[in-house]
Amino acid sequence: MDFSTSKPGTASVWAGENESGTGSPITTPIVNSVAFAYHDLDEWHSVATGKQPGHIYSRNTNPTVAVLEEKIRVLDGGEAAAAFATGMAAISNTLFTFLSPGKRVVSIKDTYGGTSKIFLDFLPRFGVHVQLCDTTDHDQLETEISKGCDLVYLETPTNPTLKVVDIKRLSAAARKAGAITVVDNTFATPINQRPLTLGADLVVYSATKFLCGHSDAMGGLVVGNKNLVQQVFQFREINGASIHPDSAYMIARGMKTLELRIQRQNTSALTIAKHLLAHPKVSGVFYPGLESHPGHAIAKSQMSGFGGVLSFALHGGDEVKKFLPALKLVHLAASLGSISTLAGPPRTTSHVELTAEQRAKLGIPEGLIRYSVGIENVEDLIADLDQALAKI
Repeated sequence: MDFSTSKPGTASVWAGENESGTGSPITTPIVNSVAFAYHDLDEWHSVATGKQPGHIYSRNTNPTVAVLEEKIRVLDGGEAAAAFATGMAAISNTLFTFLSPGKRVVSIKDTYGGTSKIFLDFLPRFGVHVQLCDTTDHDQLETEISKGCDLVYLETPTNPTLKVVDIKRLSAAARKAGAITVVDNTFATPINQRPLTLGADLVVYSATKFLCGHSDAMGGLVVGNKNLVQQVFQFREINGASIHPDSAYMIARGMKTLELRIQRQNTSALTIAKHLLAHPKVSGVFYPGLESHPGHAIAKSQMSGFGGVLSFALHGGDEVKKFLPALKLVHLAASLGSISTLAGPPRTTSHVELTAEQRAKLGIPEGLIRYSVGIENVEDLIADLDQALAKI
């Protein structure tokens, strides 16, 4: 059954699942088999060469993984999707599929730390020209794109600064220049934002975060244009960054409650952001749902909800070391997008791979706190924040 016209909550549950019949399982089976047998050698060859559907070897394709790929394909409105072992596997495979010596990529300064590491250290090492622009300077981005490039890489909202980039405007500029547009949609998820409908060619996810939603499985996804996804898939086939069926099952199961979780996290994050904005010990709150946010108008035009992550700063940067350990309803941990609230500074979370100098160059404040809202009752989270703030 085709769920491409279904509402997101319905598609999250049913897309990719096996059609039910008498005696059939009602949950996706976990197929851990490495290989798949064929008695007909011609059929085996046809499947192996992609002339007919089927599975040969789980590094390439797997029935359980295929369910996860179909879910994200439907939710994002893409033509095809491919799954990876981690979010960084999805991002790095995509970048190295399309970028080679002499090619040029235009991106923003506020990308996730692992992505920034690729832009700052890895791609230049392979002779790729990297141009990083001020994230909210769309004129500069358009100018650099118009000079000629092969790929435009965007992330919105950004991790951890929550800046917003105009996907439609920059995708149009990239298309005019003959470049591919890739958007990291991890913070927003397809529930809040669908970059493909705004002109992007490919969307990447750390499925470890909101898509999984329970901090118990790692994975990455690429979804979008069929021809482009196929190229990334072929690159992944050889370098082996495939997701394990167990992880694929866990993420696909988590996605069945994606809309419910995101709706609650959207509401709670906005409530908390407004509360912190009025607190005397908080010097700044960064959340695109706030009308005071510089990117609010753009966010409102391309997002249906503003996400479950916000960041904020305290008066006196050193107070972070007192404040964070005083929180009780939070895990001080490196991930985000879970049912339980997580928090931490960039130097131990999003940008731990970078040096202090690199973080400063990218405009990532050392005293910033990233706060990923869980599904707890928002009143309890606010009370917890207040009691911790009272101790500094």
